[in-house]
Amino acid sequence: MALFFLKDIVLILFMAVLVLLIFNKIKLPPIIAFFISGILLGPYGLHFVNSVSQIEVISELGIIFLLFIIGLEFSVEKFSAIKHFALIGGVLQLIFTTAVSSIIAIFVGIPMNQALFLGFLVCFSSTAIVLRILEEKHQLDSIQGRTILGILIFQDVAAVLILLFTPMLAGSMEVDVFTLLRNVVLLIIFLIIIGKWIIPKLLTITAQFKNRDLFILVILLICLGTTYITSWVGLSEALGAFLAGLLISNTHYRHQALGLMQPFQDVFMSLFLISVGMMINVNFLINNALMIIFLALMVIIIKIIITFGVTIILKLPMKIMIIVSVLLSQIGEFSFVLAAAGLGVGLLNEYLFQMFLAVTIITMSLTPFLANLLPKVIDKFNHVELPNFLDNANNIEVPKEIELRNHVIIVGYGINGKNLAASCEKFDIPYVIVDLNPKIVNQGLKKGKHIFYGDATKENILEELNINDAKLMVIATSSSKGAIRITDISKKLNPNIYIIVRTRYIKFIDAIFEAGADEVIPEEFETSIEIFSRVLDEYDQDEKEIMEHVAELRSNHYDTFDTNDSNILSSLNFTKTDLDVDSIIISKETTLGKLNLSKYNLKPIAIMHGMDTINNFDDTYELSLEDVVLVSGFPEDIDKYYECN
Repeated sequence: MALFFLKDIVLILFMAVLVLLIFNKIKLPPIIAFFISGILLGPYGLHFVNSVSQIEVISELGIIFLLFIIGLEFSVEKFSAIKHFALIGGVLQLIFTTAVSSIIAIFVGIPMNQALFLGFLVCFSSTAIVLRILEEKHQLDSIQGRTILGILIFQDVAAVLILLFTPMLAGSMEVDVFTLLRNVVLLIIFLIIIGKWIIPKLLTITAQFKNRDLFILVILLICLGTTYITSWVGLSEALGAFLAGLLISNTHYRHQALGLMQPFQDVFMSLFLISVGMMINVNFLINNALMIIFLALMVIIIKIIITFGVTIILKLPMKIMIIVSVLLSQIGEFSFVLAAAGLGVGLLNEYLFQMFLAVTIITMSLTPFLANLLPKVIDKFNHVELPNFLDNANNIEVPKEIELRNHVIIVGYGINGKNLAASCEKFDIPYVIVDLNPKIVNQGLKKGKHIFYGDATKENILEELNINDAKLMVIATSSSKGAIRITDISKKLNPNIYIIVRTRYIKFIDAIFEAGADEVIPEEFETSIEIFSRVLDEYDQDEKEIMEHVAELRSNHYDTFDTNDSNILSSLNFTKTDLDVDSIIISKETTLGKLNLSKYNLKPIAIMHGMDTINNFDDTYELSLEDVVLVSGFPEDIDKYYECN
C-alpha cells in the first residue's frame, strides 16, 4: 500500500513538473498547469491515480497546511492596520455577494438551504492567487493591496466559521446544538490556556537549543496536534489548522515559524490544486462546456459589480476600485473546502459539485489574465471624466486659510512624507500633502497636517493644489509607474517646478528621469550606499575617500552597482540588500527602548542630536524633542511601525 501511494506521489510530481515547464515556456499561469496535471492524472483522465481515498488524503493535507500558514500570517497588529477594510469591506462584500448569488440560485429552482450554501461558495476569493499577484507587482503595501488584504482576511476567518456550521445548514447534525456549543466553549478554554502559557513556554525552551530541526518538529506538533484535538471533539480539521497557526502568530516566534514553513507553502498549495483537478469529470466538462463558461463569466461579472459597489462605500478612488474589483472576482480555494464538506452532508449533489468545481477552476485560471489587462483598463479610465459621486479621487477641497504659493507638494503621506512634512513645519516652509488613502488623510487632519485626499495622477487635482505656483514637488508613493505619470503631468502643467522622486528600485530611474524628474532617489540604492559606507568605515577606509566614492556613484546615476567592475565591492563580497534605512523624528522626550523598535524588527543605527551624530547607545539612551533616529529594516516592517505609532 505504501509503495502504491509513493508511486502516486512520484507520478503527481513528475506530471506537475512536466506541465509546469511547458506552461512556463508558453508563458501561461502555473495555476492552470496544476489543474491540468490533476485532470490528466485523475480517475476521469488517464487513470494514473485511481484511488479516491488517496486523493482525499493529499487534498486534506494540503488544506491543513494552507490554513495553518494563513493562521500563522494573521496577527492582531496586521489586522489592526487594515481593520477598516476588513470589517466594513469584508462584511459588505460577503453579505451582498452571498445574497445576490443565493437569490439567483433560488430563482432557478434550487432549495433555499442549498442556494444559501452556493452563495457562500461564490462569495470567497482566492487568497493564494491574489496575494501572489500583489507580491509580484510589489503592491502589497499600496492602498489597493491593503484593501484586498483586509477583505481576504475577513473572508478567511468567515470561511472557517461557515465550515463549522455547514452540517447545521444541511440539517444533518449528528450531535445536537448544545453539544456543539459545549465543545466549542471547551475548545476555546483549552486554546486560551495553551496559547497563553504552554505554547509560548514550549517555543521559548525549544528556541534555546538553537536546533532548526527541533524547532520545525515542535511547529508541526502544534499544527497537527491542534488539528487532531479539534477533530476529536467533533469540529473540522481545517478549523484546527487555522487555530494552530493563530496560536503561534501571537508569540515572538511567529516570524521564525513562518520563515521555516513558507518554503512548503507552494508545495502544499500545488498538491491541493492538483488534487482538485483530479476530482474533475472530463466528460462532464466537455458535455457542459457552454453552461460552465457562461456561469464562470456570470460569477466574475457579479463579483466585480458587487465589489465595485463596496469600494464606493469605502470611498476609494476609481483606479483602486477597478483593481480591487477585478482581483477579487474569482472563487477561492476555501470554497473547494466548503464544497467538499457540503457534498459530504448532502448540500450539494454530484452534478452541482462538478459544476461548481469547473466554474471555480475557470474563474481562478482567468485571474492572472485579468490582472495583466488592468493597466490598459485603468489607463483608459484615466482619460474619462466620471461622475463625482463615483470618482472619489476628485473629492478634494483646499481650505482658504492655506496660502499655496512657492510651496512644496508632497505626494504620499508614508514614512518619507511624514518626515518631510515635519521638516517643512520646523523651518516654516509652506507645504501641502495629497494622498489616496482616506484613513491616512483622516489621521493627518486630526493632527493638524495640511493633507488632502486626491489622486495626483489627475490634472484637476494638481491644479487644485496650485501646482502652477509650487516651487517643488516630492513624490513619495510606492508605485513607480504612478510616479512616472505624476511627473509627466506635473512638468506639463508647470515646467519650472523642481521634482524629486523616491522610487524603491534602481531599474525605474531612467524612466522617471525621462518623464521630467530633476532628482531621483532610489531607496534600494541609498540603502546599499548607507551599508556600503559603514562597511568601508569598519575597514578603516579614509572618510574623505568614502564620501568621494559615494559622490562618484551618485553622479554615475547608480550604474556602478549594476556592473561587476568594482574592485572594492568585489573584494568585500558586497551585495545588494532588501533593507531600507529611514528616519524617525522624535516628538516627545523618551528613551530609545520605549520606541519598541525590536517589536517591528527594526534596528537603530544612529541618532542625530542637533549637529551631532551618536553611534554608541543602548535602550536607556534619552531622546530629546526633534532628535532623529536612523533605523534599518524591511520596508513592510518600517511601514508597520508608522501605522501603529
